[in-house]
Amino acid sequence: MSIKIRFNTAVATGLVLAKVGNPQRDEPLQTSKEVFPIEEGDQITLTGIFLKPFKNLIPHRFTHHSSLDQHEMNTIAKAIFTAGEGLLEKGCDIAKRLYSKSYHPNIKEGDLCISLIKDIEIEGSKVQGLCILKSESVQPFLSISTRDGDLKLTTEHGINPEKIDKGCLIVDFSPEQGYYVLTFDRTGTDSRFWVRDFLGLQAVTDAAFLTKSYADMAVAFLKQEVPQESDAPEAKTTAAHDAISFFETRETFDLKEFEEEVLKTPDVVAKFAEHRAKVEEEQGQPLEKSFAIAKKQVSKAKKKIGGVLKLDAGIEVHLKPAFGAKENNPLLERGFDEDKGMKFIKVYFHKEEEG
Repeated sequence: MSIKIRFNTAVATGLVLAKVGNPQRDEPLQTSKEVFPIEEGDQITLTGIFLKPFKNLIPHRFTHHSSLDQHEMNTIAKAIFTAGEGLLEKGCDIAKRLYSKSYHPNIKEGDLCISLIKDIEIEGSKVQGLCILKSESVQPFLSISTRDGDLKLTTEHGINPEKIDKGCLIVDFSPEQGYYVLTFDRTGTDSRFWVRDFLGLQAVTDAAFLTKSYADMAVAFLKQEVPQESDAPEAKTTAAHDAISFFETRETFDLKEFEEEVLKTPDVVAKFAEHRAKVEEEQGQPLEKSFAIAKKQVSKAKKKIGGVLKLDAGIEVHLKPAFGAKENNPLLERGFDEDKGMKFIKVYFHKEEEG
């Protein structure tokens, strides 16, 4: 059963700030000289900004091949949670660790914000959390203010709360097994750096994680490797829909059954096995071959189904997830007009929708 984490009563209390560059490019590391206190009037706004990206994420845990006592991030979090002090020192240690792991040329410099959060609700108890956010870009924004009895327009550059690039929330729960950690990386350029190299995380392999992994993997694979003669977007969408239908109509997943009923041919089964191996390598852990299906994760994966027909006449046809369910009653027909010497697509529909 998945652990539920709620932020309704959570409050951010103090901040440690840093600017973290890429040492390979001789970009410096600059850290706070003191903890930045959050004024009471700003707590609700900042807490909401800090915690919004972590809603509905699948949890991870700190992991180490020998002992969690040897895990640097786990040790830092434990020192902050147990002592209730040392946020400045340990926050700077986090910034230093991130800096030491930022040698890859794709890693951008950015602003780091480390906040201690109190009263996160998990399993009926209120616990502390440590929120780490990294923003790798600044954006311009406009501000209209009153000055000398008139209105003035000024421009500033700052962090857009909706576009924070990377983040993690360490929750003081189940420390003996490795704290629960929620994490995201919106850049997608090198998430292994953030999740494994910097944080040292391994996903909690519950039903939600396994369902998400296989459903996302199946959709991505079948949209790329269509087990049909046609490689048209509509065929890819239908193939991906078949995979999601497998999850929707069952309570448990079995890889052997999935291979037989969805992938079907030995060639496609072999390619999917290669695809799965790559995903397992990226995640740093093998995936179980049978598990209970979490329907909520199936619904999320279904939203990723779709495709776009891009035509050289300046026309695009966007295929929504529901399109794949129409295999037995095709809504698109392809053909060739001999008089015009051009291909055509015929679209069937009941009525137009405004949008």
